Amino acid sequence: MPVTATALRQDIYRILDQVLETGVPVDIERKGQILHLVADKPRSRLANLVRRECITGDPEDIVYVDWTEEWKP
Repeated sequence: MPVTATALRQDIYRILDQVLETGVPVDIERKGQILHLVADKPRSRLANLVRRECITGDPEDIVYVDWTEEWKP
């Protein structure tokens, strides 16, 4: 949904920061025309990923699990 020029004027710095941080372009409607506000160098999609620790403990413990007691042929 395009942003009006008035809404852009009221909140220009937040909108500019949003385009820079997310890389998502913003459409601006002015006098019946649509303008596209796009970052010059789009942000990498990988840059938006949040680092998470998925394994707690030693990863080697997962590799060398003894399943002999659990396994039933």
